[in-house]
Amino acid sequence: MQVNYKIIGKRIKETRTQQHLTQAELAEITDMSVSYICCIENAKKHASLESLVRISNVLGVTVDELLNGNQLHNPTEYQTDIDLLMSDCSGSEKRFIFEQISAAKSILRNNDWILTEKKDKYKG
Repeated sequence: MQVNYKIIGKRIKETRTQQHLTQAELAEITDMSVSYICCIENAKKHASLESLVRISNVLGVTVDELLNGNQLHNPTEYQTDIDLLMSDCSGSEKRFIFEQISAAKSILRNNDWILTEKKDKYKG
């Protein structure tokens, strides 16, 4: 599994701003520098596990939420995540990914039992 530091940084920034904290305030509470917080949020530096734990504790979220996000995404959040994932892809990579997504969408819509079966499996 590849870690997407852009998305992690985006989640940290969104959570921080929702709680009306500045980068300076988060830096002070976590005993990190403002520039380091800024670099993490902009994916210029990769946060260590220790840093993610300290940040998540202050923000009141789990490290898992920072890494994987809230699993109850709304469509806008998915679009933002997709845009971030695609931002560094070449044209041919984007075309390939588009074709894969189109095929997956077609399979899901033609076989909606797949989604129903997964839902039932997780219910118990």
